[in-house]
Amino acid sequence: MIDRYTKKEMGSLWTLEAKYRKWLDVELAVCEAWAEKGEIPAAALMAIKEKAAFDVKRIDEIEAEVKHDVIAFLTSVAEHVGPESRYIHKGLTSSDVLDTANALLMRDAADIIIVDIKSLMEVLKDQAIKYKDTPCIGRSHGIHAEPMVFGLKFALWYEEMKRNLARMESARKTISAGKLSGAVGTFSSIDPEIETLVLERLGLVPEPVATQIVQRDRHAEFMSTLAIIASTIEKISVEIRHLQRTELREAEEPFSLGQKGSSAMPHKRNPIGTENLTGLARVVRSNALAALENVALWHERDISHSSVERIIIPDSTILINYMLIRLKGILSKLNVYPDAMLKNLNMSHGLYNSQKVLLALTEAGMSREDAYVVVQQKAMKSWKDGDLLKDLLQTDKTIREFMLDRLDKLFDLDDYLKHIDFIYNRVFTDK
Repeated sequence: MIDRYTKKEMGSLWTLEAKYRKWLDVELAVCEAWAEKGEIPAAALMAIKEKAAFDVKRIDEIEAEVKHDVIAFLTSVAEHVGPESRYIHKGLTSSDVLDTANALLMRDAADIIIVDIKSLMEVLKDQAIKYKDTPCIGRSHGIHAEPMVFGLKFALWYEEMKRNLARMESARKTISAGKLSGAVGTFSSIDPEIETLVLERLGLVPEPVATQIVQRDRHAEFMSTLAIIASTIEKISVEIRHLQRTELREAEEPFSLGQKGSSAMPHKRNPIGTENLTGLARVVRSNALAALENVALWHERDISHSSVERIIIPDSTILINYMLIRLKGILSKLNVYPDAMLKNLNMSHGLYNSQKVLLALTEAGMSREDAYVVVQQKAMKSWKDGDLLKDLLQTDKTIREFMLDRLDKLFDLDDYLKHIDFIYNRVFTDK
């Protein structure tokens, strides 16, 4: 089952052994299809299936001479199969095998990543529910805005990961395309029915109009999806890094027994995990740019995309697999400090109530412009002198005239949180 995969197994998808195994799977499926049409003798097919094998070291030796990886692979297979190997690769060009096999590998990688996303979403949901009633200050531009609950951060990330899941499932479908249509995609030496038979067996769809290759907008979509997932991971990581700053200390990465944060300063507990994830996101995004550059090739094909893909596709899928697993570990064991959140919420002297006072004054008959000036003046004095905004408002003649009796209710923290259930229901209720 796919859910048994770990980051180690994602890496195993991209070994030479795994790559050549997929190539052989494609070649054998083509031989079977030709045999069904009577173009390969049954006895020859049986011999091919019994003897077909390859040797990675031998392929390397042959490639060093012929400078062509597919020819080296076919030569190695032929050495195992013998005379019947003349039926292998019948009517195909190299990219028929390469692109179809690569689609199988990318589909397998997508399956692993989809499981990773779902697993992370479970943690995000659990944490959202756990901290649903934990007040904290919301910030815009890094400055206190209005109160919220800490669980909303997880709910937000859950909703975004839900979109990433949909993108990954869509990218999986897009990349699950192969082609077995020959040198420039015209089926000049192969029957279109062969392509249909083989791709159906492999669980792929045919590229409707192929050149020598499967078109690279498919790969660009796949890689761009990985880049968006990486950006979400970075978004979460940056938030954790900010919350861990000494001045805030509202949340903190897990710090294991025996862990050390600095070679010079024994007190340090640094957000190294989320910093690591932030850096890796840059690599995945840069790889997506390279995939976009691969879309435009000369005429029916050149190989400028090939060297790029040998790096960016394995690297990005392995990285995303690792990043999702590491982020899950950080968030599931995140140290959360509600007391610090409450302390930080109160450190701005109640300034976060300014909008409610502004609206109450306008509802009482004051113009918005005049109300803004009055509230801002008191807010700036609160900032400067450290006085509570509520106290300053209570002593203001204009405020007293309009709404002194309403101040207590306006400064009620619970009033800011009255619609949290509504938001949670939108996020976590199955539609």
